[in-house]
Amino acid sequence: MQAQPLIAVSDVAAASRWYQAILDCRSAHGGGEYEQLTFDGRMILQLHRWDAHHHAHIGDPQCRPYGNGVLLWFWSDDFDDAVDRIAEARATVLEGPKENRNAQHREIWLRDPDGYVVVIAGPYGDVGM
Repeated sequence: MQAQPLIAVSDVAAASRWYQAILDCRSAHGGGEYEQLTFDGRMILQLHRWDAHHHAHIGDPQCRPYGNGVLLWFWSDDFDDAVDRIAEARATVLEGPKENRNAQHREIWLRDPDGYVVVIAGPYGDVGM
């Protein structure tokens, strides 16, 4: 089994560009209503425009913050490269980069353009480096 999270966004193309820059992933679908983002050929995230098609369970774009209680958590083999991409993209950093000794890795917490919280974590054992 593999998770394939889907988030609702206001601008699919802009969100796709942001996630591609931050996660070093690729577009596998493209379009203004729906997108699939992949890394090494595996889908890691789906983007869906709030008002495209009728999906009763996608949520309400008027309720903020989006994803309250849910974090989009990504693991990266190369945490330092991820931090460099985040700086280059001038992403909004909420916390870090920091060591999380409980999880035995480094992590950085961001806010995406739609307000979702995104965490990039390094590999297990990536502390004290």
